Amino acid sequence: MLIEGRSNLTQFLIEERRRHPRATGELNALVTDVSLACKAIAARVARGALGQDAAAEATPQFARDAFTRACEWGGNLAGYSACGEAEATPIPEAYPRGKYLLLFQPLDGAGNLDINHGVGSLFSVLRAPQAGVAPSATDWMQPGSSQVCAGYALYGPATMLVLSFGQGTHGFTLDPQLGEWMLSHPNLQVPRRAREFAINASHSRFWEPAVKRYVDECLEGRNGVRGADFSMRWIASLVAETHRILLRGGVFLCPRDGTDPQRAGRVQLLHEADPVAMLIEQAGGCASTGRHRVLGLEPEGLQQRVGFIFGSAEEVERIERYHEEQLLDGGYRAPLFGQRGLFAPV
Repeated sequence: MLIEGRSNLTQFLIEERRRHPRATGELNALVTDVSLACKAIAARVARGALGQDAAAEATPQFARDAFTRACEWGGNLAGYSACGEAEATPIPEAYPRGKYLLLFQPLDGAGNLDINHGVGSLFSVLRAPQAGVAPSATDWMQPGSSQVCAGYALYGPATMLVLSFGQGTHGFTLDPQLGEWMLSHPNLQVPRRAREFAINASHSRFWEPAVKRYVDECLEGRNGVRGADFSMRWIASLVAETHRILLRGGVFLCPRDGTDPQRAGRVQLLHEADPVAMLIEQAGGCASTGRHRVLGLEPEGLQQRVGFIFGSAEEVERIERYHEEQLLDGGYRAPLFGQRGLFAPV
């Protein structure tokens, strides 16, 4: 189906399936279900404070329920896991169970709802080791490189759905009159270099030397070692930051810091970092903890957190190099932590 010279999501999925003659169509059906959930969430978010049932505090639960209602009945999933929930949920016995596992962050940036700012949803699809049965706890412990699909929806002035099946990253814009996702941004590419960075500066006193060095060099501007002026951004929404970087380039840093010595970072590995990393890498960018490629990490827990740095390849590679030089220089030397080795490699 072609509308105004653009393909829609249905046509795109059919074409993707044709590239894989053995495909059964279950993945396409699952992605279609996810896209329906995102439409429902977009409509809810667009209502803002209108109506008693549209309060900001109720919307995250609505988003979670929208995913489960849309996806659990179709026979494509063996189980699903929502970000922040201690245990995954097997598909109820009343429904057929399929061969995929779905992980999702139903409403990223929910704290922005009351100011009408950027929010979105993230999702990741893995193959279930045993199709048709309830997944075990270890079935979810797959590296990000095992994802068969990843994506996000951004609920903004225009609602967008961005997807990757491992063959590039593609963006679809929801046409509100037609109710169709139209392919508006095929084969997105992150510029290798950029002059923007995003970081929460309120945690600067806890940054590792490698991160502080990078940020300080950016702030020095054209008179510093980088020889260029940089702009700093912070939207407090991982989806919105990812979308900006996919379209304009730059780097996002949510590094490991010293606010909680027991936690390796702030970003959920399976529900957030992995899908973003797949989308960014498929668009020519890089995604790292600062020391390791995110998609190569072996998960240790369903709600594991990591430090997360992604964006334009040259910038991420520079930050990784600074971490290597930091380790060669004797590790973390901030006076608050001395030589305790708090920041061992993730």
